[in-house]
Amino acid sequence: MRKSLSRNPNMLRTMIGLGLVLILVLSYAVYSATVDSEYYRYETSNESTEYQVTIQDENESTWYVSTLTAPTWVNITVINAPSGTTLSVTSTSNTWYYSPLLGEEGDSIFNCKEFDEVSDSCDEGYEHQTEIIGQETVMRGRVSLNLPIEGVGYERANDLEDAESKVMALIDEETVSTSWIISITNDGESVSPEGISIEFTLTEHEFIEISEFEIDPVQETLYGIATLVGCFFLLIAVPMMVYFAGVAKARIDEENRNEVPSPQE
Repeated sequence: MRKSLSRNPNMLRTMIGLGLVLILVLSYAVYSATVDSEYYRYETSNESTEYQVTIQDENESTWYVSTLTAPTWVNITVINAPSGTTLSVTSTSNTWYYSPLLGEEGDSIFNCKEFDEVSDSCDEGYEHQTEIIGQETVMRGRVSLNLPIEGVGYERANDLEDAESKVMALIDEETVSTSWIISITNDGESVSPEGISIEFTLTEHEFIEISEFEIDPVQETLYGIATLVGCFFLLIAVPMMVYFAGVAKARIDEENRNEVPSPQE
């Protein structure tokens, strides 16, 4: 470090100037990403709608409901059904995903989709079954993996009009007319529906608004400055500490040599 400073006494000033240039370049990059973003943020309704199920035969525990919507979640709650029986839920027009882990409380809500892949613990099919245990049984499933489950999504497009058309096409594609069949059986035989209550709910999505994705230039610039300061601290402080430690060690060695009397004395 001492040799470097002796050869280039302006090295520290050069490094500081380089840091300022990097800060300006980073600020311009943040500004460019803010005013000319390729991503657009859109919002959907993400509301839960409860549907009234109907039963056609008073002697059989089979209920029906028809929907025409773009849903992400389906929730079926069965109350007062006999324990040990089997709950079956069938969609007549499209497949859906089911796992006992859906809706379980934890550090993160399990939703069958991991990045761009479907979790191995989720089964896809037109019909899914679960055993009824206790007075109330809840069965949850994912209908669409493409719609944003939180009601907020992002779309890459050339401009705002193109992004809006893509979002509308996505919602239209996920809007399906479906008949749901809910049945309760025991060893393949339908049980009596007397006293059994069924609650059927869908989490539905409708387009609300879309806007160009923006970031806060001031906040991003501060983050960049903090990163650069940290990097320069590591580049300068560590070598300086090594240098001063070497100088201190050399001084101590010199003092020890001066304290040792020469043989002539």
